[in-house]
Amino acid sequence: MMQVGSAMTIETAAASGSRPASGLTAAEGLLLYRDMTLGRRFEDKCAEMYYRGKMFGFVHLYNGQEAVSTGVIKAMRAQHDWFCSTYRDHVHALSAGVPARQVMAELFGKETGCSRGRGGSMHLFSREHHLLGGYAFIGEGIPVALGAAFTSRYRRDALGDAGSNAVTAAFFGDGTCNNGQFFECLNMAALWKLPILFVVENNLWAIGMAHARATSDTEIWRKAAAFGMAGEEVDGMDVLAVRAATRRAVDRARAGEGPTLLECLTYRFRGHSLADPDELRSAEEKEFWQRRDPLKHLAGVLTGEGLATAAELEAIEQEIDAEVRDAVEFALGSPEPDPSELTRYIWAED
Repeated sequence: MMQVGSAMTIETAAASGSRPASGLTAAEGLLLYRDMTLGRRFEDKCAEMYYRGKMFGFVHLYNGQEAVSTGVIKAMRAQHDWFCSTYRDHVHALSAGVPARQVMAELFGKETGCSRGRGGSMHLFSREHHLLGGYAFIGEGIPVALGAAFTSRYRRDALGDAGSNAVTAAFFGDGTCNNGQFFECLNMAALWKLPILFVVENNLWAIGMAHARATSDTEIWRKAAAFGMAGEEVDGMDVLAVRAATRRAVDRARAGEGPTLLECLTYRFRGHSLADPDELRSAEEKEFWQRRDPLKHLAGVLTGEGLATAAELEAIEQEIDAEVRDAVEFALGSPEPDPSELTRYIWAED
């Protein structure tokens, strides 16, 4: 088993005589920053639309956890690998490449949404972008992700497809790790050495239940040892640390070495949902994690290493704001699903 902490700081690297070492090119750094900024600004706009009465139903935002989505998904291969989300799925969808217009339209229940307006906030899906869905119940998506990983292995070993090396990432929260499906799927994945990455987004709270009050061993990554699989703990507020850990896990999976349990220590900046007044968490706890904002951390790395200027980062933010406004306008102007198609997509079609 292994445990991984945060990426080496610029100061430590300089002191050791090595180059300031995120290992990023300017293009890579700006891509990561853009993806994380899109996630943050998109979710902020969702909150605005919800409180203005333009968006309905349960809406769970991802603010603060962007380094996990970007670090994992951007380290994998778009439209080749597979991704399985939770009810906090907007940003996973965006990182996987689902256009902001389609995600926003789905949140408005419109026909132009990625799930044709049938899924809403918690059930985003895109076959084109290999997004296997968001799921309202905890642990519900893990067996689906396991099936995708099994398919990849079966195509290679049973059907002779040498090019079948897709890896699946299954995202879920710390509360899910007390659920039976979690343990059952880890067992099967390890037994058959399936190419899957179990990504625990440990934001310390399962709705209003503090992680330490609900789990006998709070270090979730250690549970991998019971199944003989690799387990890592990583700073989930550092996109570079998450990206590096994901690359190691994906390399193991593609080499036939089986699954990895990756615990990302992160924090959500908003309540559990937009209906949550967020009164259970202490102000001190929130302030501590706000100071570790993953976007500010990445911006500091990029400017500190001379990979980007503050003006370039601001230009990306303005571009993203325009993209998000366009997504809202698109969603508002899109048609509602046709009532005559109420039962479509419920049963298989010829």
